[in-house]
Amino acid sequence: MQVEIWSDVVCPWCAIGKRRFEQALARFPHRDAVEVRWRSFELDPSAPTERPEPLLDHLAAKYGTDRTQAQAFVDRMAGEAAKEGLDFHLDRARPGNTFDAHRLLHLAADRGLQDAVKTRFMVGYLTEGQPVGDPGTLATLAVDAGLGEAEVRDVLAGDAYATEVRADESTARSLGIAGVPFFVVDRAMGASGAQPADTLLQLLERGWEAHNPLTLVGSTEQDGQDGEACGPDGCAPTPTGSATPTASRKA
Repeated sequence: MQVEIWSDVVCPWCAIGKRRFEQALARFPHRDAVEVRWRSFELDPSAPTERPEPLLDHLAAKYGTDRTQAQAFVDRMAGEAAKEGLDFHLDRARPGNTFDAHRLLHLAADRGLQDAVKTRFMVGYLTEGQPVGDPGTLATLAVDAGLGEAEVRDVLAGDAYATEVRADESTARSLGIAGVPFFVVDRAMGASGAQPADTLLQLLERGWEAHNPLTLVGSTEQDGQDGEACGPDGCAPTPTGSATPTASRKA
């Protein structure tokens, strides 16, 4: 079963949603059969490498409010993060373009390190105040998470994985995804936003049921008869001449 999660590394709710999904997955009995893939979604594709203004000023301008209200918004997110064991310091945040971060996440997926790199980028931005739009900073964080320095710098120096990032974003549009995080199971069902762990566990359970439908042996489709069974109306005997199940018929 595949779970795809569209998110951005500078999205606070994406980090909270990631932690809640991890909690749900840890409780899911079939977790070893779940493949998790992080998909690209840029909150602001037009952003410069690093914004010159502080985060609070940017948020106030973006949402047409003042710094006091922007601070209240940031404090609420930090409070929700703390409930999940995350340590946000958004006063240190240095917003910027995340296209290169997403390209490196595709490299990380090819190397089996996508979750580790995703976590390192998020901590770098949300906790440490690292400018994740800066190629040098990205290289340092990616190597910290286990990627090879030479191939990281090769990716950043060219346009590798740009097509893959754009493909993720195109798929998001085709699925109607307008905000992140967004969780999709087998391209059949999804959940929008940083849902509680219980809700994400329900998504996994329903996805598993759809992914592994019950197959009946000796059913009507195969031999024209069902075996004897009891139901709300009692225990009906098998009609004369019908197929006899091999199991015992004791009532």
